[in-house]
Amino acid sequence: MSTSYNRVAGQSVDRLAGLSDGIFGVAMTLLVLDIRLPERQVIHSEHDLWLGLAALGPQLLLWALSLMTLGIFWVGQQTQLNHIAHSDRHFTWIHIVFLFAITLLPFSTKLLAQFATYRIALLVYWLNIALIGAIIYGSWGYAYRAGLLKAETPEDTVVAVCRRVKIAQALYAFGALLCIFGTIWSITFIVLVQLNYAIAPRFRRTPHG
Repeated sequence: MSTSYNRVAGQSVDRLAGLSDGIFGVAMTLLVLDIRLPERQVIHSEHDLWLGLAALGPQLLLWALSLMTLGIFWVGQQTQLNHIAHSDRHFTWIHIVFLFAITLLPFSTKLLAQFATYRIALLVYWLNIALIGAIIYGSWGYAYRAGLLKAETPEDTVVAVCRRVKIAQALYAFGALLCIFGTIWSITFIVLVQLNYAIAPRFRRTPHG
């Protein structure tokens, strides 16, 4: 009895995780390569160098913002893969598309860094994040429906992953909407959202709630 190629292709979760680690590493490296040092010919004193470094402030802020974005999505993807018993061809290609969206982040970050006061640049950056979020949400849903999750994965874990993605994307969308009042409002709010997810603060519940 012959076996269909599609039934045996793309089953290694470890190889998928290795590819993901490499793509994320390259994307993080490209972010910092876009930060340019002050031009040597305009630096004539310590004061000039301080001013040149201070001028890099917005770029460094957006670099940190996108580094946190990549870190958060890397953790999210690894969390998913840790609960996958085995992959299949469809799940593998969903994650390849996810990685494609990840590779776009250095571009959208550079665009926002150079045109931080323009709403279009902010919306392109947000659309990049929204695309990444939509794909990772869809991949988790597919893995659940296709029976790819480990047998011991509790139902509340499935729900928690979905809830986290939906809440995060809702906050990002609200942050993008703030560009009505100015892109600085949007960027500030998104930075705070990223810090919340990166630091993941835990608040002790009181006896009354």
